[in-house]
Amino acid sequence: MKPAYLPLLAAVVIIAGCVTPSRRDSGPVHFLAADVDTTVSPSADFFRYANGAWLRANPIPPSERRWGVGELVQEETYSRLRGLCEDAASIPTAPEGSNVRKIGDYYAAAVDTANIEKQGIAPLLPDLGRIDAIGDADGLRGVIALLHTYGGDPLFAQFVAQDEKNSASYSFHLYQGGLGLPNRDYYVNTDARTANIRREYISHMAAMFTLLGESRDSAHRHSDAVMALETLLAKASRKLEDLRDPYKNYNKLSLRALELLAPSLGWRSLLPAMAIRGVDSVVVGQPEFYREVERLLRTQGLEVWREYLRWTLVNQFASTLSSPFEREHFRFYQTVLSGVKEPRPRWKRALDAEERAMGDMLGQLFVERYVPASMKQRYTALVDNMFAAYADRIRGLDWMSSTTKEKALAKLHAVTRKVCYPDRWKDYAALRVDRNSYCANQIRAGIWEYNYNAAKLGKPVDRTEWDMTPQTYNAYYNPSNNEIVLPAAGLMIPGVADSLVDDAVIYGYAGASTIGHEVTHGFDDEGRQFDESGNLRDWWTKEDGERFTAKARVMVDQFQHYIVLDSLHINGKASLGENIADLGGVVIGYEAFKKTREGRSDTLIDGFTPAQRFFLAYAYSWLGQIRDESLARQVMTDVHAPGFLRVNGPLANVPEFYRAFNVRPGDPMYRPDSLRVKIW
Repeated sequence: MKPAYLPLLAAVVIIAGCVTPSRRDSGPVHFLAADVDTTVSPSADFFRYANGAWLRANPIPPSERRWGVGELVQEETYSRLRGLCEDAASIPTAPEGSNVRKIGDYYAAAVDTANIEKQGIAPLLPDLGRIDAIGDADGLRGVIALLHTYGGDPLFAQFVAQDEKNSASYSFHLYQGGLGLPNRDYYVNTDARTANIRREYISHMAAMFTLLGESRDSAHRHSDAVMALETLLAKASRKLEDLRDPYKNYNKLSLRALELLAPSLGWRSLLPAMAIRGVDSVVVGQPEFYREVERLLRTQGLEVWREYLRWTLVNQFASTLSSPFEREHFRFYQTVLSGVKEPRPRWKRALDAEERAMGDMLGQLFVERYVPASMKQRYTALVDNMFAAYADRIRGLDWMSSTTKEKALAKLHAVTRKVCYPDRWKDYAALRVDRNSYCANQIRAGIWEYNYNAAKLGKPVDRTEWDMTPQTYNAYYNPSNNEIVLPAAGLMIPGVADSLVDDAVIYGYAGASTIGHEVTHGFDDEGRQFDESGNLRDWWTKEDGERFTAKARVMVDQFQHYIVLDSLHINGKASLGENIADLGGVVIGYEAFKKTREGRSDTLIDGFTPAQRFFLAYAYSWLGQIRDESLARQVMTDVHAPGFLRVNGPLANVPEFYRAFNVRPGDPMYRPDSLRVKIW
């Protein structure tokens, strides 16, 4: 997945529903019905009706912030990857430099707690020494550049990606960043919940500075100074919804113009120090943020910058250090921010880190053992059927002109479809891994990933590349490539063999909430602004664009009114693209399902019609629950609505759902026809 700050490039669906392990062998006939809560009317709260029995029987484990189908698929993936890694670690004589050797050595170092405790902070001492030695602006820029090559984002964020207006080439992008809290709102919102998190964050930084050897007074003084600095960066940052406008976040500047924007960063020397060479222009997402960076570089003393960089470094690698650092990092980022009660077992945390460090390498072994060619064939056929239904849907639109329809169909037919796993894998030959230091392995992995992306500049765009691994329970649409990417794990149902899953489940679960969702991202309020070649270009007639905007505004209004926790509302503008994609996925999924043999029949299974089973399967794909702290964090930082609204929200706009469950005026799920969203 692209970094969280990337605008638009990774429109992601994270589906959540599940089959409990005790029902692994029950097959498709029973697992939908077993989750239904018959005390709830489907026309009152369809999410609770479809999933309520499971929710009552499956509380969130202490080590998790949420619990649902995504986590149960992940549990199966954990078990499989653990076996692969332990097998690799048991062969210390594997050829030096081989994938098996690297996988085994990384895992062995990550679970070697005795060595990690013995090393303490030692792996970071050379870099902490570099920070302490900063004596002038050149020294400051040098350390900022170094930490960026480690995969961090001190002071600002940067990445290499396709140029939004020329998808055939890569550009270097500069973005807002440099914050230790999830986003700007955590620094500026005045509600009691957020204010408490700010207090906890300052205490957390002070605790970390103390672990680094500072006195209590010094630690508190420096944490206050870092908080003040980050707050100024946050106030210069754009809101979540404002990051969704691809035109406003695309400002291409020459190097000369960049030097005028923020001269104190010394770009002519900073960029080469960050391995960025041969560029004559950059894409700046938020110029006003860099004007504030310039002001801060001129007004803040070196002591403040040294402490900020010390904090940035230890915060990035705390989870790889000895237990005092790891525990304090967990306490704030998992317990305070997300409500998690206890850490996952060490081996799971090691697998999480290894997935981030060398996920493509693990993916090769995962696919060889767990993803048969027959699975790829089945879901490729499903994708084809979904695309055919989408094309029919576009042709039948009553609000779109024939001119725009022709271009929409051209874009749809041009979408690249990547299913289950890539045909070509990344080459990790340059990555050095050993069993000496978990932290050092993580640093080298960050450097490898950074250099891998920096090396793309000046080269042809590799349109075969995947930005997710096959074992990831996720999916995405990339507008610059005009592609959907569907990892194998994102299509799996935990505990049920693929051969046992009937079309109602497949089309509701994988078709609607994943495939149809991702395709629709090419035509949501952002994706629609990119053409069939992946370039940011207006291909709509003026009238059709205005009609689309008016329809999208109805969806903004619908979601703005949902309250998810206390007085916390959904951000209808920030979540608009995902909400459009959810609705499009349901509509297209049902359209495609109707053409199947099961979709054309009236056969009852467990007392449900095929149409009812389709909608139950869609709700099942979002089955799950989340802690209040994590829910609040999601609403503030994530463009996706909570799972229950990804069911009730779109279905309230679908006439076929009304007919399937006899939803009538006056029912809570009912929306008058004039208020229903009708786009794709």
